[in-house]
Amino acid sequence: MTGDRPEAPSPLRRRGPRPLVLHLTLAMLRSSASIAASSGWRSAWPNSRANPEREAEALAAALATGSAESFSATVMQEALRQDRALLAGIAAYRRHPYQRTLADPPTRWQEGGTRLLDFGGEGPLVLVVPSLVNRAYVLDLAPGHSLLRDLAANGLHPLLLDWGWPGEIERDFTLTDYIAGRLERALAAVEGKVSVIGYCMGGLLALAAAERRPDRVQALALLATPWDFHAADPAQAAALGRLLPLFEPALAFGGALPIDLLQMLFALLDPFGVTDKYRAFARLNPDTPRARLFVALEDWLNDGVPLAAPVARETLQGWYGANTPARGAWRIAGLPVRPEGLRLPSFVAVPARDRIVPPESARPLAAALPGAVLHQPPAGHVGMVAGHTAASVLWRPLAEWLRQVGAAPAKPRARRRR
Repeated sequence: MTGDRPEAPSPLRRRGPRPLVLHLTLAMLRSSASIAASSGWRSAWPNSRANPEREAEALAAALATGSAESFSATVMQEALRQDRALLAGIAAYRRHPYQRTLADPPTRWQEGGTRLLDFGGEGPLVLVVPSLVNRAYVLDLAPGHSLLRDLAANGLHPLLLDWGWPGEIERDFTLTDYIAGRLERALAAVEGKVSVIGYCMGGLLALAAAERRPDRVQALALLATPWDFHAADPAQAAALGRLLPLFEPALAFGGALPIDLLQMLFALLDPFGVTDKYRAFARLNPDTPRARLFVALEDWLNDGVPLAAPVARETLQGWYGANTPARGAWRIAGLPVRPEGLRLPSFVAVPARDRIVPPESARPLAAALPGAVLHQPPAGHVGMVAGHTAASVLWRPLAEWLRQVGAAPAKPRARRRR
């Protein structure tokens, strides 16, 4: 699902983790901080996923000797061990033989680089809307790790909206162009009402489209969808919004926010998350299913999509900087997006271990949607939809809910006043 680009990179051409220089620099800074002030790095980086208890045991043994030289040497050895593990993990990832082999299903509708892919199945129609900043195939990642194919095998007929690579036309798109344009025309290409699933940023797009076209939408499921961008860490969100002027030269030059700059923004949400997981990967047997899934997900993460410049400005300055969705100030085609006025069955999945969309950001959306079903799986942002436990923590409950609302007779709804 990568348009005119290869489905997955050759192991010899893998460039991840992207941007590599940033992740290596962060690792260097953490090692340097550990050596200079071993007791202070954890408080300085509270979002780190590192487990300090094991490292502390070795340091405590050195402290017990009462020798400053022994303590310093232990810190240095631990820093070097972590750096070697990181490089070993990156090398193991780059030489792994995994290749994505799933073929695209038939295209039901297309406009520009955007395609509506039909996964077949017997049952109610479901339209799935992914994010604009990552490839759609995370929802059809690999055999046994495909939300779309699982829905098709469990009494539903899923359609995936693959936004594609933004070309010359799409680089001028605003969120209104994507929602009131492409997404609404995709809805119109499907006969009758459909249930709509939105994942991450795609959940915000799906919500806005459902408000605009309740005549086309039967039910709405939102997976790991942010709403209150300031709920978890307002200072961090505001800081991301203030980065926009730094990106303006790139936006003006290419008409889009480049992939590596997008990856840098994600890295700022969890500075050491990438380096920690590559250290862990270095310890895995490469022939195990867990190792293959790691490589599949990393290939997807590193196979990103640029974000159209107008959308980058709207999201950074509006969503993150001004928190426009939660304030009722986010508008599509001039009209505010306000979930409290939506009268549709709704399902909101808020993964408990999400570091991209903190639960504090997503739960207010469930509270705002009248009568929403709140589902809180014990998983992370990506693991919830494509991980080893995805079938039990999300796919099954979601499919059951979709079958129920798909079988229920449609009820007339009052027209919403704005």
